[in-house]
Order: sequence, then structure tokens, then C-alpha cells
Amino acid sequence: MVDILFVSKFKEIEANGTFKADILKLYSFAIKFLQNSKKKIIINSFMNKFIKIISDFGPLLIFFIFYKKYGMTGAILPLIIATLISVVLMYYIENKISPMPLIGAALVSIFGGLTLYFDNKIFFYMKPTIINILFALVLIYSKFFLKKSLLQSLLENSIKLKDEGWKILTDRWIYFFIFLALLNEIIWRTQSEDLWVKFKVFGILPITFVFTLFQIKIIEKFKVTNV
Repeated sequence: MVDILFVSKFKEIEANGTFKADILKLYSFAIKFLQNSKKKIIINSFMNKFIKIISDFGPLLIFFIFYKKYGMTGAILPLIIATLISVVLMYYIENKISPMPLIGAALVSIFGGLTLYFDNKIFFYMKPTIINILFALVLIYSKFFLKKSLLQSLLENSIKLKDEGWKILTDRWIYFFIFLALLNEIIWRTQSEDLWVKFKVFGILPITFVFTLFQIKIIEKFKVTNV
């Protein structure tokens, strides 16, 4: 089914054989890595953290490498493969898969597939916009229609905060997701493809990391401590 969907889109790229060879190398590396990962994860907790980092950043780096070599179209299929592999790795580490990576992998596959099938990059350009708007809407819905926000449901086992703290964090993340969506729209509509790719690979995660750091004060202020 995958071959039927994608083969016509890669005929020109595969003409010299190098693209197919690189895909096979990626697949072969992933299989060997998965075969050996389970033992390493059990034995070494540092390996645990290292693989988590690979799972978060690896797909984007693979996308960037293939983009530089084969262009946007040639980078999307490796991104889909790498994203699915990262989900499997997270399952190996934690023996479960949280909703966020699953949603992310599904959306990457859907929008990447639409881009390749219709040969239209707009689908892929708009993926970060739609993802961030979706996250914002989910948080808005949980804030007004559920007993507690989705953010609290996801993080309350690791972070204990007063209700006011969860409300402030939820509002901030809603605004932040909307900000990322608008920023993505501005960049892909006004800047070059190369700049947008650099923003996607090297911009979104650092911006998110910096934003998260700025939430530490709120977490400390409203943190519930056991007496």
C-alpha cells in the first residue's frame, strides 16, 4: 500500500539509486538499533535518557539531512519512517506510549502522505500550524468543559500544583501554541523554503524549550509541598 502511494512521487529522485540506498540504510540501522536497544535500556539508565533525546530530535535531524541532499519531497518519507521508529523506541523505554507522540506521528504521516500524494508542499507547510492550533483547542476545551485541564491530567503525577497554578500554565500554553501557529504561517508564507526548513528543525524546539524554562517560576510559586 505504501509503495503504491509513494512510488510515483520518487521516480525522479531514485533515478540515480542513491535515494533508495539511503532509505535502505536508514531502515537497516533502525532494525539493528531496535534489536539491541532493549538490553541496553534495561541495563543502562543513561542510555534511557540518550534514546529519549534521539527520539525527540532524531526525526528532525534526519529530515534536515535528506532535505539538503534531495529536497523537500525526498525528505518527507524519511521523516515519516524516523518518526514511527521514535515512537517504537519510546515504547521500548517506557513500555507504553503517551498520547502526544502518537498524535504527532499520526499527523506527520497524514500530512506527509498528503504532500507526496498530491505533490503539494502546502500540506506540509501547514502541518505545524494545524498541530499547534489543535493543541490550543484541546486545552481550551479541557479548561472550560472538563473538571481539570488536559495539561494537569498529563503532568500531575510528576508536578503537584495548586489549581491556580494549573490555570495559569494552561492559559500560557494556549497562547504559546497560538503564537507558534501564527509564527509558522508568517514564515512559510513570506520566507524561502530553506528558511522555513531551518525554522522547523532548529527553531521550534529551542523556542519551546526557552518558553518552558520561563514557566519554572510559576511552578515554584504554586507548587504543593508535603508538610
